[in-house]
Amino acid sequence: MSRKKILFVCHGNICRSPMAEFVMRSLVGKNGLSDEFEIASAAVSSEEEGNPVYPPVKRILNANGIDCHGKYAYKLQKKDYDYYDLLICMDKSNVNNLLRIIGTDYKNKIKLLMDYTDTPGDVADPWYSGNFDLTWNDINAGCRGLLKFLSDGSY
Repeated sequence: MSRKKILFVCHGNICRSPMAEFVMRSLVGKNGLSDEFEIASAAVSSEEEGNPVYPPVKRILNANGIDCHGKYAYKLQKKDYDYYDLLICMDKSNVNNLLRIIGTDYKNKIKLLMDYTDTPGDVADPWYSGNFDLTWNDINAGCRGLLKFLSDGSY
């Protein structure tokens, strides 16, 4: 069985996408599925490239027993589209910026994380709101929904 390769995408890869990466890793680990997944995250901009996860994101992850040590912002490259099975964006502007990098989603791999929940739309952006708890709740719901979708064989 081949591993499901998931890339979470946001603007800078220091808040939402790394939170999603590590929440999803934690969920698959707790479900004994770590060997079935390859999970990473990336940015659609180079603004934060090389920077660590934003401190408030580290704090909320740590408070929930999740370690993100060693994660640094990475800018998505065109080749990532072919490598990953799913590119899960945090909001519609991430989708638009991602399409500028890769050209076209000819394999229908680009999705919004919140589309796997009962409340489709954008993941709350804590960079502007400062509300990391709301972002945590969105990402948790989205990752749980995504895992259920993938586990149900819908993938």
